[in-house]
Amino acid sequence: MSFVDKFVAEILALQVALYHSRSRLEARTDSEALHDLRIAVRRIRSLLRPMRSMIEVAALNNAAAEVGRLTTPARDLEVMIQELESRGFPSQAHLRKTRLASNYSKILKSPVLKNLFIQLDEWPSAFRSAELNGGLKQVQPQIKKALKKQIDRLHAAVDDAGFDRHELRILVKRTRYLTEAFPRLSPLSGNAASSLKALQSALGSWHDHYQWCQKTLIESDLRPLEKVWQSSAATALEKAETQLVGLAKLLPKSSGKKAA
Repeated sequence: MSFVDKFVAEILALQVALYHSRSRLEARTDSEALHDLRIAVRRIRSLLRPMRSMIEVAALNNAAAEVGRLTTPARDLEVMIQELESRGFPSQAHLRKTRLASNYSKILKSPVLKNLFIQLDEWPSAFRSAELNGGLKQVQPQIKKALKKQIDRLHAAVDDAGFDRHELRILVKRTRYLTEAFPRLSPLSGNAASSLKALQSALGSWHDHYQWCQKTLIESDLRPLEKVWQSSAATALEKAETQLVGLAKLLPKSSGKKAA
């Protein structure tokens, strides 16, 4: 099977996963439906990212990005509810579950989600046409170039002690997801990829607790948790800084183009 055949097959498999996740979300069968839907969307975006400027890819990439933005508030609310329940604040959690149910309905009825499925149906024929016209001959070198560029950006961030940690979290996420999308083309070693995943987890925990601390300023029922969240945020950031040192030792040599 050619690289392009495998690429198309991966997108189609993710389309099936999206249909499954949407059905679970409609039926409210489990609490992971939206999370799984977002993972499928994220993987589609990671696969398309190196080629997102191509006409045959742009519409699908944009549609996936819109679904990502649409579903972020609901996913954040899900994580918040899980946190409140684990901390022993059921009334605060219950209050937000009503809002979450409304968010689910809006997502399922949204033309944004509908458009993603339309674009997924239309995309393969356009992509195959590009292949027949010779437009995909350089696709693998293009992906390798995108990976090197992304890792150079990560190098620059890692080497800069003052680099904003919120931006670093996003950069780490993109680098990890792009590497996972194209593991055979990525210059990252297995150990570096594992270190990247651990760093993302620590930065994600810090970011969540930081955001929850901000919410205590406007949502008074969350204020009893402010101090514990501040402490957890500090601990997670300290862990991330330690892991950042370890990742720096595992990254491949930069190409020299390290503009962040």
